Amino acid sequence: MTADPLAPLDLAFWNLESAGHPMHLAALGVFTAGSPSAAAHAADLLAARAAAVPGLRMRIRDTWRPPGLRRSLSALRRPWPAPGEPLTAALGRPLTSVVRGSLAFGGAAREPDPGFDPLNHVRLREPVADFHTAAGELMGRPLERTRPPWEAHVLPEEGGARFAVLFKFHHALADGLRALTLAAALMDPTDLPTPRTRPPEPSRGVVPDVREVPGMVRDALAEAGRALDIGAAVARSTLDMRSSPALACAPSGTRRTAGVVVDLDDVHRIRKSAGGTVNDVLIAVVAGALRRWLDERGDGSDGVAPRALVPVSRRRPRTAHPQGNRLSGYLMRLPVDEKDPVTRLTRVRTAMDRNKEAGPHRGAGAVALLAEHVPPLGHRLGGPLLGQAARLWFDVLVTSVPLPGFGLRLGGDPLGAVFPLAPLAPGHSLAVAVSTYRGRVHYGLVADGAAVEDLGLLARAVTEEVTALTVACAH
Repeated sequence: MTADPLAPLDLAFWNLESAGHPMHLAALGVFTAGSPSAAAHAADLLAARAAAVPGLRMRIRDTWRPPGLRRSLSALRRPWPAPGEPLTAALGRPLTSVVRGSLAFGGAAREPDPGFDPLNHVRLREPVADFHTAAGELMGRPLERTRPPWEAHVLPEEGGARFAVLFKFHHALADGLRALTLAAALMDPTDLPTPRTRPPEPSRGVVPDVREVPGMVRDALAEAGRALDIGAAVARSTLDMRSSPALACAPSGTRRTAGVVVDLDDVHRIRKSAGGTVNDVLIAVVAGALRRWLDERGDGSDGVAPRALVPVSRRRPRTAHPQGNRLSGYLMRLPVDEKDPVTRLTRVRTAMDRNKEAGPHRGAGAVALLAEHVPPLGHRLGGPLLGQAARLWFDVLVTSVPLPGFGLRLGGDPLGAVFPLAPLAPGHSLAVAVSTYRGRVHYGLVADGAAVEDLGLLARAVTEEVTALTVACAH
């Protein structure tokens, strides 16, 4: 068994988690069922394939590491199959670890980890009437921290025409792009581009070359200056808080999810008419939907400009390493208080252009980069406090998760829709994730189950805002 220390940002996500605020991200994929047994077959396939994906055999444990016996977290890998056992023999075992049970938390046994068997992370549930209702219940349930931090729940639909798979990955294991890679490895084989491996780092001695010292000093000073710049930007962002009480809540420990599907051609027509990028349009749609939602529920949108955290991936899509989180972010005001949809889009475009000009390494949205400056003990002790401070930093998460442009299948059944689902920060009532797949834009909405009982209204507002933008840009 080998142990690798978690990257600083992975460690931060691990320590941010609490019972009421699970730190897993997820994706709800909806498949067309080719037979009545399609869901059960999918569960068996996922269990068998998971055993051969190294990234899904990792556990996170506390370890004592020198110097000073500091306690840190490490990702542990155990070889699979068993020593001396051929892979084909291992894959031929009966898939007894596929758990079959209901969604009731007391209904399905939480069996102990039998020798770290990776197959017990796939669960075939009883048929459900609504995929998002089931996903909301499962999103509120933290992953078991003593086992590999991921799960797959297969949800047959009543009637058998479709089934869904809810993949849950702890943020300490994967960011959005890494989670996509892990989930795609469980789908039917397809021709994928070969990842480019990172060239090996040059070996260094214990004592640095004296010629490298001036450059090392300059880099250290630059990093310190960047950290101070980010800290000052965060402080400034809290001075003018113009959010809505609807976006804040006392945590209930429950979750609701909803999904919206938008035609990508409509988004492109809006972009070509009003300018900007596809992402600008998708963010502007969130701003307009929030305005409609707040007005409809009677909270009012006048003067409301919540701070949206827009994560930015620092990972190259075809690079296999590193496996940890590679994230920064942009912080921007959503122009919820603007009445005109086209003007809202213009304001979003201006804010995003300003963020891009500054780059993802500066500004209040780049707080994730500060994790690299915190020692492991600091993450352990400060994680809960930092989690509670999220409400002061931003008001709503709006993240985009990339998906492949080709169609995916599981057991021959096509994936028709996929809704990304983001974790909910402490004190927040709502998080929004967006993905584009096969000519459709999929919005995944996650909300606190007690604070946002009308999440369906917000989902409808997303569709209405796209229609309003399309009409406005056509004139």
